[in-house]
Amino acid sequence: MASGYPLPNGVVLWTRLAPEPFAPGGGMPPGNVPVRWEVSEDAGFLKLAASGTAYAEPAWGHSVHVELNTLAPAREYWYRFHAGEATSPVGRTRTAPLLGAKVNQLRFAFASCQQFEQGYYGAYRHMAAESLDLVIHLGDYIYESSWGDRRVRHHEGPTPVTLGDYRARYACYKQDPSLQAAHAACPWLMVWDDHEVENDYAADRSQNADLPRWFLARRAAAYQAWYEHMPVPRSMVPFGPDLRLYTRVSFGQLVDFNLLDDRQYRSPQPCPKPGRGGGNNIENCAARLDPAATLLGARQEAWLGAGLAASKAQWNVLAQQTLMAQSDSLAGPGQRFFSDGWDGYPAARERLFQQLAEGQVTNPVVIGGDVHSFWVADLKRDFNRPESATIGTEFVGGAITSRPPPAALPATAKAEGPHIHLATSAYHGYVCMTLTPQQLRADLRAVADIRDLNTSITTFSSWTVATGRPGAMPA
Repeated sequence: MASGYPLPNGVVLWTRLAPEPFAPGGGMPPGNVPVRWEVSEDAGFLKLAASGTAYAEPAWGHSVHVELNTLAPAREYWYRFHAGEATSPVGRTRTAPLLGAKVNQLRFAFASCQQFEQGYYGAYRHMAAESLDLVIHLGDYIYESSWGDRRVRHHEGPTPVTLGDYRARYACYKQDPSLQAAHAACPWLMVWDDHEVENDYAADRSQNADLPRWFLARRAAAYQAWYEHMPVPRSMVPFGPDLRLYTRVSFGQLVDFNLLDDRQYRSPQPCPKPGRGGGNNIENCAARLDPAATLLGARQEAWLGAGLAASKAQWNVLAQQTLMAQSDSLAGPGQRFFSDGWDGYPAARERLFQQLAEGQVTNPVVIGGDVHSFWVADLKRDFNRPESATIGTEFVGGAITSRPPPAALPATAKAEGPHIHLATSAYHGYVCMTLTPQQLRADLRAVADIRDLNTSITTFSSWTVATGRPGAMPA
């Protein structure tokens, strides 16, 4: 069970019935099953705020999404589900403040890249104890593939292709107790990345150059399974291979979160390897400079631009999948870029940066994941001119468990990019942020050992951003 997408008058509550999660249909009967839900003002359920019955339908994997709209703003609630003789654990959630309300502080964490086989979720055990208002997951919640050595546990079943396959893969991840605890601790916001479907896919293009019609059928199965397993609103229900993921969530006057989708609408990666799709390291690739190339798609770009221009929030956070700052991995003369990220789509980045530079966007901050390493960077109007204006600030969190890149890659990028304050693949973990009207504080949290169920955690670096002054400063 989980909650997500808080509004001033409610939140989404989620559960799925699957007593035998790896059996066909999750071990459930073929009909609809009533599920009672309760929301309380106290953890002991002595004062109910709302209750009702939803129906878990086999067509949606016996999942339940309850959208509440009668709760009070900016307060804690506790919730649980009942089905037959079973009762779920109790979850804690929190509604958002009223639009326009003054908010003194918001504490949230963001995380990504949790390959199940490569480590335990000790990071989530610590995150659950952080007393957070919110968690934002930036993609790669599951992995469709297995790789790497020293795996501590194993996926159940084959590489997912069908809806049943993807349901089983989510069931594998969802059974982890530390991940469950983090979901139960506070509401979540969600975006996806590539591994929820297939590594490095771009719109209808498979990394393996599969027939687009076949790949879209696979994408439809993956998108439905994602919806069935996430605390997301019904507005995100998929229609075949299409699901409207991008949205905006506000917390009073303090912050607007713009949740972006850089997979479903993107142009193919430039200069692919022969016979394949997906990303690779590229040099002297003219196609990279295509002015029509897009990472977000024209409709999402227009939506984002209009929302940023109209925002009255003190902070505007772009929650997206990967590293936005330029990252040159070639030491010395020349440049080398990874084509699957923003560096593969510089024209799309330029369009966004032009909006940030010319508009009245207050305190833009980008958060990302994907690259299995921690980064702190200034977003420059022109990365090749270090003296150009700083127009925003970026923080990228390390992976929860996924194997990091070689240490030389971020080290080289930092040496080549004076806009990069920190870049390291030495740690696994997440970023905890505290927002106030005056400043943002980012604490980079690292676990000691992903192969240890009882691993400790430390803050290895802290940074601040002052309101009205883009760019990160050591705390």
